[in-house]
Amino acid sequence: MLVLCIAACLLFSAGFLLRGNAELMERLGIVAAKDPSSASQGASPEVSAVASRLDEVEKMLSSGSLDSYDADATTRAVLDSFLKNTDDAYARYFDDARYTSFVDVATDEYPGVGVFFSEQNGKAFALDVFENSSASDAGVRQGDVVVAIDGDRSQDWTATETINAVQREAGSSVVITWLRPSTSDGSEGEEFTTTLICSDYQEPNVTTQLVDGVGYISLKQLTQNSDTLVRSALDDLSSRGAHSFVLDLRDNPGGYLTKAVDVASLFIRSGVVVEIDTLEAKTTKQVTGDIATDAPLVVLVNGNTAGSAEVLAAALRDTDRAVLTGTTTMGKGSVQVTKPLSFGGALRYTAARYKSPDGYLIDNVGVSPNITVTVREGASDDNQKTFAIETAGSLV
Repeated sequence: MLVLCIAACLLFSAGFLLRGNAELMERLGIVAAKDPSSASQGASPEVSAVASRLDEVEKMLSSGSLDSYDADATTRAVLDSFLKNTDDAYARYFDDARYTSFVDVATDEYPGVGVFFSEQNGKAFALDVFENSSASDAGVRQGDVVVAIDGDRSQDWTATETINAVQREAGSSVVITWLRPSTSDGSEGEEFTTTLICSDYQEPNVTTQLVDGVGYISLKQLTQNSDTLVRSALDDLSSRGAHSFVLDLRDNPGGYLTKAVDVASLFIRSGVVVEIDTLEAKTTKQVTGDIATDAPLVVLVNGNTAGSAEVLAAALRDTDRAVLTGTTTMGKGSVQVTKPLSFGGALRYTAARYKSPDGYLIDNVGVSPNITVTVREGASDDNQKTFAIETAGSLV
């Protein structure tokens, strides 16, 4: 009996020693039970660090703070701050009202204010101001950035939201506050407010000119019929004696990527037009083989050439199909997607980036010309256009 008592005491003591030594228990094949309280203190591996920290703060406030907060306003403030730290200039959280405005379908021709809007770093700006328009009469210039519409400056206005906001019945007015940038990054400048009257303003997407055997084609944007319009222009100019061409993509904000491929296919017989990089894969777009001309080509670009227009310019440059002249393009070589959120609104973020056929990244870099030609200050003529036409003529 004495031996049994001593043995029982030793085993009891050993149990305490082993339970305090997790490593030893694991080696012995004994798995310690998890402490429910300690498990609840740690974040689930599926929960991100940011979500875990926000959850901790929210619980602390709900259990001890005397103040309250509005869930919708807090969500917007938190997500706006979160997205600004992603280095994605185009990332945006849209609440329900903004999302409804964002997804409203904008048409190419609309009762507007006489401004062709584009977007850079998530902000809308005047890419082109139509002659004799309400905006032109009010002194709006190319490069002016939209700050507020009808007094609403609670957000950075994207191009899509701006276009939808000024789609109103002819004769109605819209108040737009602008920033005229005084710095290269557009962060500073002078604000001014205009009251603009909506009306039907139309400008052709493609314009042509024949100069000394050179066919000049200006393409404003890549719309659903851009390839058809450019092909018709090539046929018309060729029938009138054009032996070489200038394709002017200055101030072209892009548009449909498929149409950039189709327009490139009018000049390139075979090969890759663009590489599209996403998180999951890399894909390429090839020319269609439906070529329209082999004649010498000069492409004209500038700092407002953006998006799929940059893809088109890069493809014609990298395949040695054209001589690129002008200045480096904007560097908007990315694709944004907008997805609805379960709690309302939607999230827009960059999901893909473009690379040229030679593998050069376009986003935040731009497409550099073979020959740099800057705008001559104070010149009455378009020296970039003149140089491009003369270069095209010399290639025959």
